[in-house]
Order: sequence, then C-alpha cells, then structure tokens
Amino acid sequence: MKIFISGIAGFLGSHLADAFLALGHQVSGCDNLSGGYIENVPALAEFTVADVCDFRKMEELTHGVDIVYHCAATAYEGLSVFSPAHVTRNIVEASVSLISASIQNRVKRFVYCSSMARYGKNQVPFSEDMTPAPCDPYGIGKVTGEQMLANLAKVHGMSYVIAVPHNIIGPRQKYDDPYRNVASIMINLMLQGRQPIIYGDGNQKRCFSFIADDVNVLTRFALDSGIDGEIFNIGPDEEFVTINQLAEEIAFQLDFPLKPVYMADRPQEVRLANCSADKIRRYFGYKTKYTLRAGIAEMIKYIKERGVKPFEYHIDLEIKNEKTPETWKNKLF
Repeated sequence: MKIFISGIAGFLGSHLADAFLALGHQVSGCDNLSGGYIENVPALAEFTVADVCDFRKMEELTHGVDIVYHCAATAYEGLSVFSPAHVTRNIVEASVSLISASIQNRVKRFVYCSSMARYGKNQVPFSEDMTPAPCDPYGIGKVTGEQMLANLAKVHGMSYVIAVPHNIIGPRQKYDDPYRNVASIMINLMLQGRQPIIYGDGNQKRCFSFIADDVNVLTRFALDSGIDGEIFNIGPDEEFVTINQLAEEIAFQLDFPLKPVYMADRPQEVRLANCSADKIRRYFGYKTKYTLRAGIAEMIKYIKERGVKPFEYHIDLEIKNEKTPETWKNKLF
C-alpha cells in the first residue's frame, strides 16, 4: 500500500512514516521545512520539498496513492491570535488543497489530523460528540478543515477519518520554536541554565501524550473498517497536570533550581483542556505505555544528544499591541 504524509519532516509525520515503513508499506511525503527538521525524514521515504497550499503539486504527489495522512500544519494556537493570516492559510488553504488533490486522484482514505483546539471552552473532559467551540483562529481553522473534508468526501465518495491527537511530546519535536511546544521550550531553556517563562499563574491543566502511544493507533486508521467519518481523540486522560507541575517534573529530572518567571496570560488560552479517551479505547483497545515522567526523560535525552539551540523567531507577528506576549514581541526566549 502507498501512504502519503504531508508534514513528513515534522514531529508526528516523521514518526508515522517510520511506522508505516516498518509495516512494509511504501511511504512518500512532502514538507516545506518551516516546522520540522529535514533529518527527521526516514531515508527510505520518498521526500519532496513542497508547500501543501500548492494544489497542482499536491495533485502530482498524490497520484497513485492509497492513503493520505494530513499532518502538515502551522500548529500555533496562541500565535494564531497575533498572526492569523499566516496560520489560517497554512491550516485552511493547505487542507483544502490536499483534500481536493486526494479526491481528484481517487485516494481510498484521507486521515485528517485535527486538534484539541476544536473543543475550545467545552466542559472537560472533551468528548467527540461535543459541538466544536474553538476560541482562536487556529482552532477555527482546524474545524473548518474538518467541515470541508466531511463535505467534499461525502460528495465525491472518499473515505475519511478525523484524528484528534493532543499535546504530543517526544523526540524530534521542534525545540527551538518560541511559539509552541511548552515542554520542549522548557527543556531547551533549562539545559541552557535559563528559567522557564510561564504565562498566567501556571495552573492551566493539560494531558501530555507520548508520540509512540499516538502512532501505534494512528496507523490503524489507514485500513480498519467501520470507522469512516468517525472522529477519535488520541491521548491519555489519566494524568491531568498543571503547567507548573510540568515545569517541576522537567526541573526534577534535570536537577535544575526552578524559579519560573511568570508573565501575563495569553489571550484566548483555554484554562482546562483534556480529552476523554473512552471512544478510542472502545474501538481500538487504546492504552498508554508511557507516563509523563518517561516521556519527559526521552525528550531530555533527545535534546541533550542534539544540543541546545537558540530560539528562532521564524514567523512574523502580524498584530503587535499591548496584548501581544512580551516573549514574542521582545524575543525573550
């Protein structure tokens, strides 16, 4: 079977590529290298540097493909409030481009990687039957992509599944990005002897999911029957921790004298965000193997091996005002 993965140089995309290659499938993919590392791409995968917004290129690259996994995204929830044009283009336009190309090439199934941002300020734990209520342009864009997929797939007869992996952590995650990946940012800072910066009081709560636990079930979305049109949350619901506790765990493993710097809340940030894993357990027997502690240990090992990096402010702020976080406006990381 031939699998195409958008965002194959990224964190999730590259791990999926490895998993499908190990299962004996042909794997190809594209990436514009804005959010990943080229060394993440498996040597046995067919790789093209390309922008997913380029419909004609996507049409060319998905020719003869059986299954498409759409992982490419500018996954910047907080930043989307201040760079909405950039984020929206790379969520909505990119998704529609790849969906259209896949339909044109009669792809058998399209797996759309959405986001927990779809739920917004719904009651926790979030479940798949909830009406999406996104609070920021990123979440709105992800829901728009879902709706476009459902509409076009129904009209043209393409099978699809919507995956909602959330707060994934692990090796290969971009850790020199000041706009996202809180655990990676904290590890990179502490390894440089610098204190982490925490927005608000640090009592926002999240569940963090180790990459291997997500990939093990995501690969099954390619062929399993009886899941067409379904939405699945993927991630643990048993360790609901605050950002303060996350910082404490990282500091504990690094033997780092933790004294976080607290700054103003980011606009539109959801305070409580965790998903129920009941549905994925029912359908696939989903079970996490990695605790948060074990996942953080793997990340620390990876970043130590690669070496700490200065943070790269690679996306321009479109809106700068009194609400823009000082960390971004004044490049404090």
